[in-house]
Amino acid sequence: MRVLVTRPEPAGSELVTAIIAKGENAFSSPLIRIEPGSQLNTLISQINSLNANDLVFLLSKNAVEYANLTLEQTGRSWSDKLSYFGIGRSTGQFFQETTGKSIRWSEQGETSEVLLTHPDLQFLEGKQALLLRGNGGRELLASTLRARGAKVNYCECYARHPIQYDKALFNHQWFQAAITDIVITSGQMLALLEELITEEYQTWWFSRRLLVVSERIADHARKSGWQKICVANSADNNALLEALISTDMGC
Repeated sequence: MRVLVTRPEPAGSELVTAIIAKGENAFSSPLIRIEPGSQLNTLISQINSLNANDLVFLLSKNAVEYANLTLEQTGRSWSDKLSYFGIGRSTGQFFQETTGKSIRWSEQGETSEVLLTHPDLQFLEGKQALLLRGNGGRELLASTLRARGAKVNYCECYARHPIQYDKALFNHQWFQAAITDIVITSGQMLALLEELITEEYQTWWFSRRLLVVSERIADHARKSGWQKICVANSADNNALLEALISTDMGC
């Protein structure tokens, strides 16, 4: 197995290290970089505007990290009066470890669709919901919360920026490396990878095994022409590693 990991740093290099420790080959080539979000300066005021039992959604580990750093730098802490929800186990556990606060998530996966099945999110009339996210995304979550009665606001806590590669060099490098598997952890990264693929190498790329983190991304990949697609249980590196190791058993 020769795995191309496209997730941003430091998670990308951490996954590569874990794969190599299992005796396989892996390489990191991040497609995006993560930077502080443009709305972090509004985070305190937005949290202060919430009432007891209003909802705060942590939509990635990056959102947790940058939001928590902002609170720490201003001498603030997470309120005990708010209800916190994580997009999945890995984000939820990271929030608990980082803040010491309780948070709810769904055990069934790490997507908006799964989170929205949580019993505590069915009737939200009169509630406010603050979504701590990156630059864009999670529109399904927001629209469904509104339909269930919540007033929804966003805070861009981090931003994802594409990393520029020379297309010819990118294709040649990974063809020469004889990549067998590719790790993709967001729809944006799948789109960025497909933009890099030249016609000369398209058949080769689409015959690699593609590991993604949701059925939604898998559906997009199938429509694009990818032939071998596996879906990990979550975007956590442990889940990705487990899925990669299981590919020889029919993933």
